[in-house]
Amino acid sequence: MKLKLKNVFLAYFLVSIAGLLYALVQLGQPCDCLPPLRAAAEQLRQKDLRISQLQADLHRPVPAPAQPPEPEALPTIYVVTPTYARLVQKAELVRLSQTLSLVPRLHWLLVEDAEGPTPLVSGLLAASGLLFTHLAVLTPKAQRLREGEPGWVRPRGVEQRNRALDWLRTGRGAIGGEKDPPPPGTRGVVYFADDDNTYSRELFEEMRWTRGVSVWPVGLVGGLRFEGPRVQDGRVVGFHTAWEPTRPFPMDMAGFAVALPLLLAKPNAQFDATAPRGHLESSFLSHLVDPKDLEPRAANCTRVLVWHTRTEKPKMKQEEQLQRQGRGSDPAVEV
Repeated sequence: MKLKLKNVFLAYFLVSIAGLLYALVQLGQPCDCLPPLRAAAEQLRQKDLRISQLQADLHRPVPAPAQPPEPEALPTIYVVTPTYARLVQKAELVRLSQTLSLVPRLHWLLVEDAEGPTPLVSGLLAASGLLFTHLAVLTPKAQRLREGEPGWVRPRGVEQRNRALDWLRTGRGAIGGEKDPPPPGTRGVVYFADDDNTYSRELFEEMRWTRGVSVWPVGLVGGLRFEGPRVQDGRVVGFHTAWEPTRPFPMDMAGFAVALPLLLAKPNAQFDATAPRGHLESSFLSHLVDPKDLEPRAANCTRVLVWHTRTEKPKMKQEEQLQRQGRGSDPAVEV
């Protein structure tokens, strides 16, 4: 019995010594737990840093919203509108003037097809609240539409647009409103806006920073849903049009604007009353720019912001009947 106990004690002693030696050896080895501990510490540090940043943001003053440029800092938009006497003239000019009144830094050049100013147009301009210049020039008889001729046979508004160009360059011909032309160095853009079209206010901001000639599509024109430039990689590469696509500039009058400095630098640029059908715009633009240098606007010419609308000619059968009876509408009431 004593021998067995002695053997057990010896075995226990040897095992204890081995365990002690193993523990002493492990004390000199690197601990595998350090990387996880370091990662956890870094996560805590990042969270503390984010909390500090959020607290700082809460106490930081809210920045003032970006302010649009003052109107005086904007280039002026010179809108040229030919107009002629007809029953719907006042209605269309009122509609157009109220659209233009929404646009800052705009100067309206309204040109009557008449020998001189008419009371209707003079009164409308005075009441519009717009900065304007009133001009007038009568279309020569040879250029006028004859009875029964469709509107596309002869170009219209040629003399009136050219009179506006002459005023911009020389200041001649003003009969009302601002008489002095823009001084040299004026930043601006010139746009030809017929009185029967429909215009989005956005269109005018698209054209305001034109450097040469800017372009965009026009809706409901040329027998198409829209007509205008085709753009690839930010450059005009062609035109979406159905009628005579080989024209130098197959565009509608409402589809472009010209930088004022470029216009003043090209004194020969004007509209040609003898130009073939559909070439009136080309007769003007060919003096100013090459098609490849046109500046696409309106999201690379993918948005329509102007429409070639026309007011239906009123039917006056009842009026004519009353006039034959001597009971026509009072001519002193301006319509």
